[in-house]
Amino acid sequence: MTPFTLTDSAKTQMEYLLSKNPDKDAVHLAVKGGGCAGFKYEWGFIKNDEIEKSDTVESWDNGKFIVDGTSILYIAGTKIDWKEEAFGSHFEISNPNATSSCGCGESFGA
Repeated sequence: MTPFTLTDSAKTQMEYLLSKNPDKDAVHLAVKGGGCAGFKYEWGFIKNDEIEKSDTVESWDNGKFIVDGTSILYIAGTKIDWKEEAFGSHFEISNPNATSSCGCGESFGA
């Protein structure tokens, strides 16, 4: 059991993104210092040989999602969803550890 929740729509979008990046094996999320609220979410792709022992891995039939060992402390209990909206689509991160967030949803305070 992973310490975060991925919705079915988030998994479907990650599968789509991986299909467009066939040289990568997983979607990767890290939390880095910066952004307008103190910490920022950093999305990317990695290959299987880049996965560290301390990383948290969620795999399913057609996808894989990785959170690095340090970042998991900041996103434990988080729900990640994919939102389709008229003026843009995005991953929505509902982080119970965030004490504040910026208007764009890309950074947070903890």
